[in-house]
Amino acid sequence: MTAMNTPSVAIPDRHTLLEAMRRASRAPSVHNTQPWRWVLDGEVLHLYSDPDRLLGVADPHGRQLTISCGAMLHHVRTAFGARGWHTDTVRTPDPTQPRHLAEVRFRRWDSPPPGLYSRAAVMETRHTDRLPMRPPENWNQVLPRLRMLSSPHYVELNALDESMRPRLTAATEQATALRRHDMMYQAEIGWWAGHSGTAEGVPPDALPSAAEAARVTVGRTFPSARHSARRTETTEDHARLVVLSTEYDTLTDWLHTGEALSAALLECTVLGLSTCALTHITELPDGRNLLTDFTHPAYKPQIMIRIGKAPDDEAWTSTPRRPLADFFTIR
Repeated sequence: MTAMNTPSVAIPDRHTLLEAMRRASRAPSVHNTQPWRWVLDGEVLHLYSDPDRLLGVADPHGRQLTISCGAMLHHVRTAFGARGWHTDTVRTPDPTQPRHLAEVRFRRWDSPPPGLYSRAAVMETRHTDRLPMRPPENWNQVLPRLRMLSSPHYVELNALDESMRPRLTAATEQATALRRHDMMYQAEIGWWAGHSGTAEGVPPDALPSAAEAARVTVGRTFPSARHSARRTETTEDHARLVVLSTEYDTLTDWLHTGEALSAALLECTVLGLSTCALTHITELPDGRNLLTDFTHPAYKPQIMIRIGKAPDDEAWTSTPRRPLADFFTIR
């Protein structure tokens, strides 16, 4: 008998693998914790969460951690897609292994959509903007595009009416007050924010000063950076607020939320808009209930995004990322 020929495994070459993973590591994560671990085993790329990077006080159930991993999953798929590789993805492949979040297999892709190339091209310039913003331009055209990108991930994107801002400001103040004397929470956020020269966390240059933060009424309270008077022409924040919500509240829903978040942030960057993902209100039950009143009563609010416009000529500092060898293994 003649042995049948075994087809060769479709997998990107090593240079493509490393460059795509490096670029995808620019994905956003809560407090820039980068809580992911990737393993390429043969022809399968596996995504795992890293429990050592869990925010045990702010995120004891790992919801924000999983959203962060979902954001990098979308970044990975986008980076490989722009290099001509389709990524067939199975999410949460083994319910008994909750840290194993996804399996990715590759096949050649000759005609990715043009928008994918555009989003891949801005991965290294997208950044979190915690300063007050001007209103986003062409909002009536932007919003349908963001909804269209969220829908394939089973995530609903709702824009909040400006009339809701006072209640959101009050919810922010309440969340801040509840956390102010929580020493474990304060120690946790202090560990991840305000330090220079590290490969993780939020560096001082990416944090607002107390004066700047006072002009952003819906935002998380971080350790204050040195006093600065950036964007003094923007006396208050005019960013629009959107909420990403899911029908259920499972591990897979959280992963999908991160993917929709990544798509929305990258698309905003393509359109010349600034963004800031917010989780401080959704960390607390009262905050999530409030957002449910504003959005869809049957859906679970997962994360908010501020979307606005920054000065075109403003310089920004790239936040650090861990070396590839710290989170990516090839077996």
